[in-house]
Amino acid sequence: MLKRNQKNPILTRSDIPNVAPNLIDVSSVFNPGAVKFNNKYILLLRVQNRGRETFIVKAESPNGVDFKVDNKIVDFKGMEKIREKIYHIYDARITKIDNIHYIMFAMDMDAGCQLGLAKTTDFEEFQFLGIVSEGDIRNGVLFPEKVNGKYLRFDRPNKVQLEEGPSSGNTICLSESDDLLKWKIVKQVMGGRFHYWDENIGSGPSPVKTREGWLHIYHGIALHFASSNIYQAGVALHDLKDPSIVLFRGKYNILEPRELFELAGQVPNVVFPSGMVVENYDEEGYALPDSKVLVYYGGADTAVGLATTTIKELIEDSKQ
Repeated sequence: MLKRNQKNPILTRSDIPNVAPNLIDVSSVFNPGAVKFNNKYILLLRVQNRGRETFIVKAESPNGVDFKVDNKIVDFKGMEKIREKIYHIYDARITKIDNIHYIMFAMDMDAGCQLGLAKTTDFEEFQFLGIVSEGDIRNGVLFPEKVNGKYLRFDRPNKVQLEEGPSSGNTICLSESDDLLKWKIVKQVMGGRFHYWDENIGSGPSPVKTREGWLHIYHGIALHFASSNIYQAGVALHDLKDPSIVLFRGKYNILEPRELFELAGQVPNVVFPSGMVVENYDEEGYALPDSKVLVYYGGADTAVGLATTTIKELIEDSKQ
């Protein structure tokens, strides 16, 4: 199991400054993207107001635990050119590719959930690159480098209707692109495991390159409880040359709702991993086995939690 930080939850609604007119006395903050940039830890937070609108807000920390939240909403320049109405943007994932940080996030629109893509070089200005999906799809996470000459991502088509909830999915797919804008699904990578902790699934943070394979934290939903769906986190290891090949996939979750802020909130019984910082890599870009790993997650769609582990421990968990 991941080790929770003793200060959890590290961010709550009370940490979000008032930003008129959209963010006044907000309802919740959760599901952050995470990165370490210029020796500072940065989160792109999902913040929800009392009208149930969602916005992305940046937070910064010198130590990865104590965050100061910006008093402004992230402005993705160019998004105003989209003709279709965008109701919400949320669940940002951050991936560095060739010294550019890309942010992939969900966008609720009339046609369903789409994936949006933006980029930044300084986390001060953000350029919206466009809608990079078709159909109802979520949980898009970029790989940090090309594989076999292609940009890759994991994503999750939404084909399952949760009872009294949004559409979801029980498969993670591998998609590829030549330019990061036009994507096609290559193949299904992982399916949900019926009757276990991960009946419906979706990717968490971006995959991490290790000597043993691509390390992939994902969320799973146990649907077979009468009272509630239970969101948990697990880990898999994928082949370096062909990430559609799952080398190992942990039988057990690595984080499940146990603390009060994970059990009670807008959506009870949720831990949702969305951001991860790996502290140390070798000269060839592989995460070191003993590197500390910080995993940021949403608790009950209401607050932000932090848990830590190491690369070695995650790889071992994938093999259990």
